[in-house]
Amino acid sequence: MSQQSINKKLLQTFVPVNSLTSNHLDQLLAKQDVALIPKGQTLFRIGDEDNTTIYLLSGEVELIDSMGRRTVISSGGIESWHPVEHFQPRRSTATALTDVSIVKFDSYRLDTILSWDQSAGYMILDIASNRQLDQDADWMIKLLKSNLFYSVPPANIQEIFRRLKPVPLKAGDVVLRQGDAADCCYFIKKGVCEVSVLAPGAEQPVVVAMLEAGQGFGEEALLSETSRNATVSMATDGILMRLDKADFIELLKEPVVSAVDFEACQATGGQWLDVRTADEFEAEHFRGAQNMPLNVLRLKSRLLDNKKHYLVYCDTGRRSTAAAFLLKNAGFKVDVLEGGLNALTQAQRKQHLVDF
Repeated sequence: MSQQSINKKLLQTFVPVNSLTSNHLDQLLAKQDVALIPKGQTLFRIGDEDNTTIYLLSGEVELIDSMGRRTVISSGGIESWHPVEHFQPRRSTATALTDVSIVKFDSYRLDTILSWDQSAGYMILDIASNRQLDQDADWMIKLLKSNLFYSVPPANIQEIFRRLKPVPLKAGDVVLRQGDAADCCYFIKKGVCEVSVLAPGAEQPVVVAMLEAGQGFGEEALLSETSRNATVSMATDGILMRLDKADFIELLKEPVVSAVDFEACQATGGQWLDVRTADEFEAEHFRGAQNMPLNVLRLKSRLLDNKKHYLVYCDTGRRSTAAAFLLKNAGFKVDVLEGGLNALTQAQRKQHLVDF
């Protein structure tokens, strides 16, 4: 059964949730599921595929794997900082030894938010270091910290800005009209926009929002292929950045990177590069791997040797795909471990991973 939502402070020890910036953490928490599990109840069984990431808030949970090996996780302990048996399909059966409370997140959603948050961190460092972007830095960074692009693969984050086209407008100009077909979306570089809605049967529209630099509008209609649900006008003079529908659709496609399975990675003799957070890396990683979190890749990539072949990995392949694309554009030879660590067999994990 569900109970009150989790306090943000409780997430400060949970890996890798604790790496999220405030806006993206709020986005994750918008769909949390906190529940009480009575003593003796099973949380999941070996072989289950529930696409759920579970953290233990209170109590004790027992894990029993296919070999009958028993592990007990207690809230507050180091093991509880990490998801409870986060592999899919599950490799253990989890049972509540006491009454426990847990928080559950959709694993795909969590991974998507992590990928976007850390890819945005890369771009923010890139923008901050580029003196030519000084005049654009504020609105671009605000945009990267928003949740507007979760449908776009993180690896396409640089391409978004390349495809935006500036549109200067005057106060009073109508940008979008309610009911019109959607052919583009906009992001505010300079100025303020007014959003108004004409309700069915009403004679006059009602102003429902004011949007400022760094905010955007119009992408929902592109995603859903519906007509505009509001009218947007310029409240002041300003400059909008337009992204056409064709470009938006193109950005929804995953970029092409070389993803190969574990055996093929091993055969290359390349250097393992772990792009997860430092906490995730410390919990377990490939022997000899180098840790270079995606969000600081912009700074640390200069420590890499462009004559080497790098094998990039994360838990699922999503963050490593974004990292590989960025490294490839920077001139490095990279492959991605297909499916990430979650795709390894138990035998491969035991032989090649170092854990705490």
